[in-house]
Amino acid sequence: MTPAPLAVNALETATVTAALALIPLGLLAAWALAALRIGRGVPTRLAWRHSVAEVGIVAGTLPWLFLVLTPRSGAGGLQLVPFADLIDLASADPRTIVEQLVGNLLLFFLAGLFAPLRWNLGLWQVFVAGAAGAALVEAAQYGFGTGRVASADDVLLNAVGALLGALASRHWWRSSRPVVEPAPETAVLGSARRDWRVRSFEVSRGTDRAARC
Repeated sequence: MTPAPLAVNALETATVTAALALIPLGLLAAWALAALRIGRGVPTRLAWRHSVAEVGIVAGTLPWLFLVLTPRSGAGGLQLVPFADLIDLASADPRTIVEQLVGNLLLFFLAGLFAPLRWNLGLWQVFVAGAAGAALVEAAQYGFGTGRVASADDVLLNAVGALLGALASRHWWRSSRPVVEPAPETAVLGSARRDWRVRSFEVSRGTDRAARC
């Protein structure tokens, strides 16, 4: 985890500005995907949810991936000891702490927010997927010689960010999933088992009473 500069540099400013400017393009892409799905017979609500989720995952992650994979001056390195960078960060200046924590948490936050709306994923599945994606990013940083430090703590923070995104949208993705009703055969078998237990209990009570008499 490399120390952040005291001021936002030009690359960070340009990346954020470009991401905001591309929001209308993202909305247009979501509309086009939804219209295509509706034309193929997909229900309107489902078509819009899937389309918005897909665009949100891509548009909400690519700018930050571009930022963290852009080479910078420095020797780079590898830090595989868990929590070592976080302990060092505790003694850094407040601006560095905020930029490092917020930046790492935001990398996969929107991906975690939209992924359960697109696929049938739970919280821990999102966390594991975020950790796997973060590990690939850190490996790319180290392998491509970007001058950044590939850190185990960055993987942890990225995965936590994805989990926080899934928690933020949990109400919507849980309510949008259909309730699975038991199959008729299962319901009949369950009812038969309950009836059998009731009859067995009544028979045992009758036998017990007869024995006492």
